[in-house]
Amino acid sequence: MLVKEIMTKRIFCISETGTVEEAGQYMKNLGIGVLPVVREGIDNGKAKGIITDRDIVIRAVAEGLDPSQTSVKDIMTTDIQFCRDREDIKDVSQKMEDKQIRRMVVYDDDDRLIGIVSIGDISVNTDTDLAGRTLQKISEPPKERVER
Repeated sequence: MLVKEIMTKRIFCISETGTVEEAGQYMKNLGIGVLPVVREGIDNGKAKGIITDRDIVIRAVAEGLDPSQTSVKDIMTTDIQFCRDREDIKDVSQKMEDKQIRRMVVYDDDDRLIGIVSIGDISVNTDTDLAGRTLQKISEPPKERVER
């Protein structure tokens, strides 16, 4: 099964100059937890980063930053992982396991951002074993984390 068969195709982006408050409002209104971040004018469809609801909580709220004054670019994740729409979902699941991530942006062969594939997409659209194994590996504590 290919990524393009199960990915979420209707994606919403936010400009890197947008505020954290705007990102949170988009997520609330759209019922989503992630937004690819683009430069003003969409920059040829390439994501410059990604912002999640967790980023907002950990990097803005918990740090006492004013969401109405903090730019998305100040808290977004810039080391985003991606895959191609023609990749096999088993290979992408392995990448998610290895990086312990729940979502990947999807590009086509022309390097245009065309979707997002998530652990939820895998769970709903593939066999239970693949989804379960992927979620288990993603959820394991990182080996380098030291318990205190």
